[in-house]
Amino acid sequence: MKYEASSIELQKFFPEDLIITSVENNDSAVDIYLKSQSSKCFCPKCYSELTEKRGTYIRTVQDLPILGKNTVLHVNAYEYRCTNDNCEVKSAAEDFCGFLDRYRRMTTRCLDFIITLALETSCEGAARVLKAMGIKTSGDTIIRILLREYDEGPKPECGSVIGVDDFASRKRFKYCTVVVDEASHVPVEVLEGRDGQTLREWLKNNKHVKAVTRDRASAYAKVISEELPDAIQIADRFHLHDNLLTAIKKALNEQVPNEIKIPRCGEEKEPSKTNETTVTQQNGEPSTDDAKKEFYR
Repeated sequence: MKYEASSIELQKFFPEDLIITSVENNDSAVDIYLKSQSSKCFCPKCYSELTEKRGTYIRTVQDLPILGKNTVLHVNAYEYRCTNDNCEVKSAAEDFCGFLDRYRRMTTRCLDFIITLALETSCEGAARVLKAMGIKTSGDTIIRILLREYDEGPKPECGSVIGVDDFASRKRFKYCTVVVDEASHVPVEVLEGRDGQTLREWLKNNKHVKAVTRDRASAYAKVISEELPDAIQIADRFHLHDNLLTAIKKALNEQVPNEIKIPRCGEEKEPSKTNETTVTQQNGEPSTDDAKKEFYR
């Protein structure tokens, strides 16, 4: 049975405002040249519609790989002039309806794939996998991408019950404080230090908190009592178990000796010092009862 030869229409994978003009393919990369067909865009500051074109420029960005080959887009895009006198932006680049954000070196779908892979693995591990797939990036670049997406994204909201604990970002050198929403178990904020000062500033902006679970650190307890005097402070379960085990171990160490000798089967117990001592009479000879005990023993 014969199959008719077919090809994938690459134009279907790009927005209507971007038209493919040529494609170059070699053993390691695919270069796709596109030209913008748009007639307007929106200002990123004042959000006014811009129709006056200022010029063109070439944007070189990275897209998802094609058959394991690094795919690079060469976009001939327009730059629009902002006519709003009250706006500080003089010109704006196109964003192509979310396909390619302003000033990004990767398409949105490529960034989404990198972020998903990094969150499921690690930054360095994701960089190695992406390199094998045909996406050029590094672990440091992925870290910057994650930090930028977090800063630009919406801040997570917390409920009335939160958890507070410290952790070491660099053991014995640098510590941070994490605030977790107890309802969703999702971290909502990471604060510098563990002395409670950054937590104090955070609590000033979150007066709706009614209960806080924390460890036994006095710094957290003091800050919570001062900033949220009506809030309930709850010792978390981990530290309660840890304190209980510590108290039990201390009590056992005081009552039970460190070593307990258990004789083997058939062996007699070692005589105690009291049994080895005999009571003597006034003349220095053992008494009759003591002599009998000594004989039978």
